[in-house]
Amino acid sequence: MTKDLFERIEADKGPLGKWAKQAEGYYVFPKLEGPISNRMSFNGKKVVTWSINDYLGLANHPEVLKVDGEAAAEHGMAYPMGARMMSGHTEYHEQLEQECAAFVEKEAAYLVNFGYQGMVSAIDALVTKNDIIVYDMDTHACIIDGVRLHAGKRFVYKHNDMESFEKNIIRAQKMAEKTGGGILVISEGVFGMRGEQGRLKEIVALKKQYNFRLLVDDAHGFGTLGKEGKGTGVEQGVQDEIDVYFATFAKSMAGIGAFFAGNKDVIQFLQYNMRSQMFAKSLPMAMVKGALKRLDMLRTMPELKAKLWENTNALQSGLRNAGFDLGTTQTCITPVFLKGDIPESMAMVNDLRENHGIFCSIVVYPVIPKGLIILRLIPTATHNQDDIDETITAFSAIREKLENGTYKKIAASMM
Repeated sequence: MTKDLFERIEADKGPLGKWAKQAEGYYVFPKLEGPISNRMSFNGKKVVTWSINDYLGLANHPEVLKVDGEAAAEHGMAYPMGARMMSGHTEYHEQLEQECAAFVEKEAAYLVNFGYQGMVSAIDALVTKNDIIVYDMDTHACIIDGVRLHAGKRFVYKHNDMESFEKNIIRAQKMAEKTGGGILVISEGVFGMRGEQGRLKEIVALKKQYNFRLLVDDAHGFGTLGKEGKGTGVEQGVQDEIDVYFATFAKSMAGIGAFFAGNKDVIQFLQYNMRSQMFAKSLPMAMVKGALKRLDMLRTMPELKAKLWENTNALQSGLRNAGFDLGTTQTCITPVFLKGDIPESMAMVNDLRENHGIFCSIVVYPVIPKGLIILRLIPTATHNQDDIDETITAFSAIREKLENGTYKKIAASMM
């Protein structure tokens, strides 16, 4: 008899799913309530919130709320209906694309509804079975899923390791000579888990020698790095050498949607070949007009980015002075590396939230290796020194309990 497809699902819930009974609603799928800010409500208590990607504090900014509200009142959340190729195209979508392209110093841009969906679809469109993909092993899940769709060869290099990168580029070049295809290199501008910048300057230095094209996912760099927040490519002085630049509105712009930018021919190709956009409803007008307002604020209000970095520097220097390992972060993303297993991490985070009033993301296996815990903090322009001081005090307290075995005992009793 044919095996029941769901037999496996019932027997193996997956590395995270097996903890659902203990974790759901608290450690995963938590409910943060109230206005998006430095302090929100969780489980009935006010907590310092380090888990919202609202870098510039635009989510609840009065000017943003005004434009969002007016656009929603005028257009509702449905207009325009249909995919852009058929019936969902407007002058405002074009305006946003033009302004995004100019902002990141590219010829043209193309809006997509969601960053994750867009990246998967763009990779699928850019390569054929004869082409070779070379990508950093720590790239975001959307890139990994896009690469999985590729019918041709792909090579992965060690994270930010240029020796490994060049070794794999040479392998890709030999393969491309056989297939008659080209090479697409994919990196992130900012790696979202550890906060490191991608080694874009070193990568582009090898473009002429190995004849590849470069796609950069700059979700965390857009708005936070470079002049006016133009991104990691501008920060490193190599924006001209990025062939396809990607940024999302879901972080610094505190919205929904994303865009790709590059030369006119490549962007037009994506417009006519990205299946996720050809067959999907257009980005609603309220989000488009809201994004135009947010982009204008990035250009005209440098104090937002300045405040973000003031808070970032205070948080990171304070944690380092207290003896915490932040790895090699070069950005606002602030990972705090600790050692422990998943049950210990659950006991520790419960203590952190319930007794210290600190809410941050917890990262464990399988996202990172077993035995390692990352407490991931995202500073924003809305945080203040009191938030930072309370957090460092709380982290010092939980580190002591982790190291003396308190959380291991609590976890054993819970299990």
